[in-house]
Amino acid sequence: MSTEPRLAEVTDPDPAQQAAPGSDQAVKETLEDYTLRFAPRGYRRWTPMVVATTALGGIAYMADFSIGAGIGLAHGTGNALLAIAVAAVVIFVTGFPLAYYGARYNIDLDLITRGSGFGYFGSVLTSVIFASFTFIFFALEGSIMAQGLKLGLGLPLWLGYLVSTLMVIPLVIYGMTALSKLQVWTTPIWLLLMVGPLVYLVATDPGTVDRFLAYAGTDGDGGVNTASVLLGAGVCLSLIAQIGEQIDYLRFMPPKTEDNKRSWWTAVVMAGPGWVVLGALKQAIGVFLAVYIIAEVGPTAAPEPIQQFKHAFDAMMPSWIVLPLAVVLVVISQIKINVTNAYSGSLAWTNSFTRVTKRYPGRMVFVLVNLGFALALMEADMFSFLNSILGFYSNCAIAWVVTVATDIGINKYVLKLSPHAPEFRRGMLYAVNPVGVVAFVAASGLSIAMYFHALGDTLQPYSPVAAALIAFVLTPLMAVFTKGKYYLRRTDDGITEPLLDEDGNPSAVTYECHVCRQQFERPDVAACQTHGAVVCSLCLSTDKVGDHVLPAAPAVA
Repeated sequence: MSTEPRLAEVTDPDPAQQAAPGSDQAVKETLEDYTLRFAPRGYRRWTPMVVATTALGGIAYMADFSIGAGIGLAHGTGNALLAIAVAAVVIFVTGFPLAYYGARYNIDLDLITRGSGFGYFGSVLTSVIFASFTFIFFALEGSIMAQGLKLGLGLPLWLGYLVSTLMVIPLVIYGMTALSKLQVWTTPIWLLLMVGPLVYLVATDPGTVDRFLAYAGTDGDGGVNTASVLLGAGVCLSLIAQIGEQIDYLRFMPPKTEDNKRSWWTAVVMAGPGWVVLGALKQAIGVFLAVYIIAEVGPTAAPEPIQQFKHAFDAMMPSWIVLPLAVVLVVISQIKINVTNAYSGSLAWTNSFTRVTKRYPGRMVFVLVNLGFALALMEADMFSFLNSILGFYSNCAIAWVVTVATDIGINKYVLKLSPHAPEFRRGMLYAVNPVGVVAFVAASGLSIAMYFHALGDTLQPYSPVAAALIAFVLTPLMAVFTKGKYYLRRTDDGITEPLLDEDGNPSAVTYECHVCRQQFERPDVAACQTHGAVVCSLCLSTDKVGDHVLPAAPAVA
């Protein structure tokens, strides 16, 4: 235990009263899934492979089939496959440093972003970007499920949208504990239903492969061209923010040791950037199935996964089981991903709200907020203009992820201007760090202008390339220009115990927060300015008068 002094007479209000008067639920929530917090070693009971399986279960979404089909139908198979490959490489390369940091230091992407170029309040901007990602893709998956319910049960779409929204609420209440069980048990069924039809079609009718490879698309002549590839890649790159949802699981990885380092690295790579391998495969399957059924359902319905799998199952099974099986696949997939979307979105909204208002209302409030946004998008028929939404959104997502990945890979490890160990606590960071904020705003702003043809039709397809390149170049340039001055407001948090143990893992030494009287591990606490005791990161975040926040001090290199 710590030897730091703690005042017995301190009478600060309980954080539940600060956050939501009369309710203990907020405190219970944050200690279940560690909303806004470092995930302590004492909570991380899962093996690397269980964490990886849980994380990969969250990418069981059907949107990949729609995205791939939409690109393939518009630009042809050759351009679609190249676009998918280009996007997958970018997502893997940028996702690797983020996944490593999340798993190694047990913090989510928002906490990583704070200390990787954005600052304590600067990362509110990216939290909103990430929250938008979760409700956009919740709406997309909910639309797909509603299509399945309409075809299988005759439910009108508006009712299907409502059902797909409400059914995830009971599943997402309990955080990581419930999600890990759900994802592990449903993944084998999902894999069998997804892969089986593809293998059967290829084995029994090899001509489907020839027709797939020869498909020219509605906007082209079958040839490969740069504009079509980049337009398609831009849509696929809207998924780059998926790494945030992967990290929401990877932050629960056990400490990396000599005994588990092989399984630890395997889990991090597989469930971190490796998610895109399965994602790219699903997009390619989406192109294949769309080409397979286009003559029967037409180009409008071909991108609908329920139609794709209905016709695929029809080729290999008795007719009476085809539709129920297709509906089961769609429902399982929707549940697996949308509990993740609802969970991760609630964390992102809570992060932003708590920092701005210094009030913690409880994560469930923002589960409902996120679901409300998603339901509104579904009722507005977002599925009909899917590629336009994703193409626009991808510019913001690319700018953010590339900025943070570059700060970790270049500014921390090469230039050594960004602190190596991540920092996220209030009082330790500047409110805004111009390194990440300037790079992100410039990259997203210019690329969005390009996307909307502000710089001419010729440059429009290159907006995702511009977002990535500008973020990649400006992030280290801003670090050099500012000499790394705006990363840390302080280097000393007032506690002598090191943040990391002898193996480089976050220390498991515990301290009692004098505000909420709960025990927290070393990385989640700091010294209190006025009480000579220790305060946890959430109580620092909800300190409305700054009574606990340490004063600024010159950063020492």
